[in-house]
Amino acid sequence: MERFDLQSNVRGGSGKGVARKLREDGRLPAVLYGRREAPLGLSLSETDVRNILRKHPDSAIVDLTVDGPGGGSMNAIIRDVQRHPASGRILHVDLQRIALDEQVRVEVHVEVRGTPAGVKEQSGVLEHGTRTLNVMTLPTDIPDSIVVDVSALRIHDSVRIRDVSDAYPKIQFLDDPDTTLATVIPPVVEAVVAPTEAAVAEPELIRKPGAEEEGEEGAPAAGGAKAAPAKEEKKDKK
Repeated sequence: MERFDLQSNVRGGSGKGVARKLREDGRLPAVLYGRREAPLGLSLSETDVRNILRKHPDSAIVDLTVDGPGGGSMNAIIRDVQRHPASGRILHVDLQRIALDEQVRVEVHVEVRGTPAGVKEQSGVLEHGTRTLNVMTLPTDIPDSIVVDVSALRIHDSVRIRDVSDAYPKIQFLDDPDTTLATVIPPVVEAVVAPTEAAVAEPELIRKPGAEEEGEEGAPAAGGAKAAPAKEEKKDKK
């Protein structure tokens, strides 16, 4: 695994005001912890951190130089990166002290390679499983990614952790061996529903309930005919 040089400075003070000022100056607030030593507040170059994460977004190992009280040179791993939820800008970085001869627990990205036969020949759909895996290994043996070759997969075939673990003998996989990394599923066929008689039948004219009882003018009488007005009784001729 590639290691990166990272320069830092011990920062004085903490809080939102200090962090805001650092970001305005192109720096990032960070904290260094681990190996039973007291946490140490640092400031890092935002450009340097962005360049490291661009090359290795997960669990990057750094040769860290700390300028200031309690500083020196050491190895560390980038444990967590906090970002702004809207802009995605880096807000804070957590670093953990490590020893290169001691195993660490890290997350490693899953990289799917190839086009499955089930996609090319059977019109199937490649479905990705988990995107990262938890592993235990020496810092120097952390792979850039866990590579999953899906070229031979046909419909209903899958690749699980147990299928790739032998390719990484220096890594202890901590997730369930049956965890799916990639699978090919059948094509999705949309059903065409034919119109039913009820759907195409002429709409039935519904008479407003109680029209006759309410005595509405022009309301239809029973049988559908319009009620005729009552005839006036003829007056007796004198």
